[in-house]
Amino acid sequence: MKMKKIEFTKMVAAGNDFVVVVDSRQFIARWSLNRLAVKMCDRKYGVGADGLLIIGKSNKADIRMRIFNADGSEAEMCGNGARCAAFWMANSRHSTAHRPGNIKIETKAGIVESIMNGGNAKIRITEPKDIRLNVPIMVNGRKLKVNFVNTGVPHAIVFVQGLEKIDVDNIGKVIRYHPEFLPSGTNVDFVEVVDDDFIKVRTYERGVEDETLACGTGSIASAIISALRVQGTGYSKIEVETRGGETLKVFFNKQGTKISDVWLEGLAKIVYKGVFYV
Repeated sequence: MKMKKIEFTKMVAAGNDFVVVVDSRQFIARWSLNRLAVKMCDRKYGVGADGLLIIGKSNKADIRMRIFNADGSEAEMCGNGARCAAFWMANSRHSTAHRPGNIKIETKAGIVESIMNGGNAKIRITEPKDIRLNVPIMVNGRKLKVNFVNTGVPHAIVFVQGLEKIDVDNIGKVIRYHPEFLPSGTNVDFVEVVDDDFIKVRTYERGVEDETLACGTGSIASAIISALRVQGTGYSKIEVETRGGETLKVFFNKQGTKISDVWLEGLAKIVYKGVFYV
């Protein structure tokens, strides 16, 4: 059997790891990206990653990013993935020479802007939508009040105390498939508030179907919902401690219940480059 060689870059941002592959028409025509994501993201028989990022040409922005989860499903958006794509673009031969540090990325959730500062990748996402507070649901025979917001992908936010003791996998899976959030399901973020501008988050990710070390859109969702629980308006900055130990920064403008100008900032890096055989 003839083997196909696929060049890739392994990247990581806040503990979320990704396989980055450059798109080509011939490549897309011959291979199922859903199946390729499953193969490459497998941690035993593949490269190992939370997701596969396909970088291609865009008619609307500098590049187009498609994100495929480890289970092969395609997501609309990924915050840490977009930060990795921005870092990759800024440090590759494909970089736009006249604007190496400011890159626009086309995603299924809209255009994401980015600003690079060394290893720091800062992105502005499309405005969050579908905000719902204190939604009552039943989980394992208990009534819970969860909050919901779409930050490019859907997120259910649950406020807890004693974050380290929460059974994220089991409770997260139940909420992820709860009828309230059908048909697309939801990511689930468990949030412990330390103070008004510092929170800790653990996330069960849809598509990975497990807890991950971090989630960019989940950090944004958790910060926004946390801010809506307190009084005050204006520009806010909330630090989010992730499961992997890294702290992400979320910036946004809050006017009542309207949230705008949302940014996510944190480190991104290239781990290694290689060739994968299919």
